[in-house]
Amino acid sequence: MAIFLALRESSCSQSYSRKGACLRWSALSRGAGSLEASLNRGTSGADAPGAVIAEIAEELRFADYRGKVADYIPPLAAVPDTKFGIAVVMADGAVHTAGDAEEAFSIQSISKVFALTLALGAVGDQLWSRVGREPSGSAFNSIVQLETEHGIPRNPFINAGAIVVTDVLLGRLEPREAIGQMLRFVRELAGDDGIVIDEVVAAAESETGFRNRALANYMRAFGNIHGDVERVLGTYFHFCALAMSCRQLALAGRYLMNGGISHGHRVINERRARRINALMMSCGHYDNSGDFAYRIGLPGKSGVGGGILAVAPGTASIAVWSPGLNQSGNSHLGQLALERLVQRTGWSVFEPRSL
Repeated sequence: MAIFLALRESSCSQSYSRKGACLRWSALSRGAGSLEASLNRGTSGADAPGAVIAEIAEELRFADYRGKVADYIPPLAAVPDTKFGIAVVMADGAVHTAGDAEEAFSIQSISKVFALTLALGAVGDQLWSRVGREPSGSAFNSIVQLETEHGIPRNPFINAGAIVVTDVLLGRLEPREAIGQMLRFVRELAGDDGIVIDEVVAAAESETGFRNRALANYMRAFGNIHGDVERVLGTYFHFCALAMSCRQLALAGRYLMNGGISHGHRVINERRARRINALMMSCGHYDNSGDFAYRIGLPGKSGVGGGILAVAPGTASIAVWSPGLNQSGNSHLGQLALERLVQRTGWSVFEPRSL
């Protein structure tokens, strides 16, 4: 839990998060299970999360349209579009899975959530002088806005923003150390040392990452990339090449569902967890983020490997995987599955609740 302790020390040492506030949230978090129970009070066994996701997986198994698998990264292009998995981790620790939920896939841009968490733990709100917090309204690898906005990316969840976040981490660590830190972090979050970085995917991204090189060099020209571009990109590509299953990913996302706490340990403070969730809601699906919020109403982050991590605060951490993508680079069936899930559970953050 070494990384948890380091992040906790950083987040709880900020002027806005005094010791008492951290203790108050610890007390609240112990009641997370009762919150989940109250939200599901009166729910019949047939409508329990496990039954719901099994039903959704069966409904989507033979979907006529599944989207288009990412073909610009060769290892991703080889993944069958018939794959579909979903996992839900409840606030009380119960884990529900369906479909290919135990099969590892490339999480790609979902790793940006974990990189952002580490960067905020390292430098705090100073990060926001180098990356914005606004939706881009553009493709995830667009270079257009960087010129008019002087090399400051709109948010940390587009490629340019995540490259800056990686550069921030490398301000304190060597690439090998930063990659090791990321791997240890997600393993600790998921409670699973079996999580690995797929070196084949990382190498393929390096070989084909011409646009990412353009983004990094453009920001370097504006002084917003401080380190060597190839070292920054090599680290970024390794972050994106994390391979996780839906079960592992949903378990890793618990700290965002639980106000910054995972395994009973504080990862980040409550305020920071809330703000990361807010960014996931507004920016987590690139130029498809507004539609995702409209249809699903949960904080979420997608990746071109076909995965989506979604968070129902206080209730559940959800991971879904289907490799076929829509035109914005988000999982087509993954979004459809989440839409059906919130319709049947009432987990949208915009759903009225009586507590």
